[in-house]
Amino acid sequence: MIERDIELPEVIGLVSGGRRFPILCAKRAREKGHKVFAICHRGETLKELEEYCHKVKWIHLGQLGKIISFFKKNQVSHCFFAGTIDKKRLFIDIRPDIRALNLWRKMKGHLDDGILRAFAKELESEGIEVISPTLILDDILFPEGLLTKRRPSKEEFEDISFGLEIARKIGSLDIGQCVVVKDKVVLAVEAIEGTDETIKRGGILSRGGAIVVKVCKPNQDTRFDLPAVGKTTIETMKSVGAKVLAVEAQRALFFEKEEAIKLANEAGIAILGIS
Repeated sequence: MIERDIELPEVIGLVSGGRRFPILCAKRAREKGHKVFAICHRGETLKELEEYCHKVKWIHLGQLGKIISFFKKNQVSHCFFAGTIDKKRLFIDIRPDIRALNLWRKMKGHLDDGILRAFAKELESEGIEVISPTLILDDILFPEGLLTKRRPSKEEFEDISFGLEIARKIGSLDIGQCVVVKDKVVLAVEAIEGTDETIKRGGILSRGGAIVVKVCKPNQDTRFDLPAVGKTTIETMKSVGAKVLAVEAQRALFFEKEEAIKLANEAGIAILGIS
């Protein structure tokens, strides 16, 4: 379940990745009277985030010790993660400090959720509780039901059910959250490349009419790495002729919702929140 009823202190920490989600969170937190102390990752975090934060510290990916030091110095007892990190950078552009290296060596595997859980546990060992960003931005959860003018056909609903089963299976292995299917054939499974690239691969193979299904992993820690879609998702689907986006309702994030739905209606794409 996603956290709902935690009373947050005035000072709050943010571990920021890329894109606009961290900015939306910091802006809303400030509107609610919080002082935001943000960790910004070089090459990922947008500089605009600084405008909405009380104080920021720029670091390279992997500098765990600096994150802990910054938060403790500024009396941060609660923090949240927001934004994307290009997972390919784990292989080409990471500068781990001693704390991060020791954590990495202790981990049994290096899958997405496992890394984030270990990271959160390390922060909590220092008295810094990790919370869900939905406590700050609670109106961004994906709603249930049909959101567009176009309704999926009977055959497309069958593909959604098929894709949902496959997506949950890959999610249980902590591989990814998204699959692309058509006529009960799996065309693409999300791995390290992310949702948009998965849609492109599957959409090209489908030659039009692909179904995109995105769900929360069965054992997902909802404090971080919730599935997320937005206007860019619909633009990518449109570029390859994909026709349906089905997302797990209330367990995923929907950015730029109004713009995404408008674009989907114009492109004849169905958007559905499934329970």
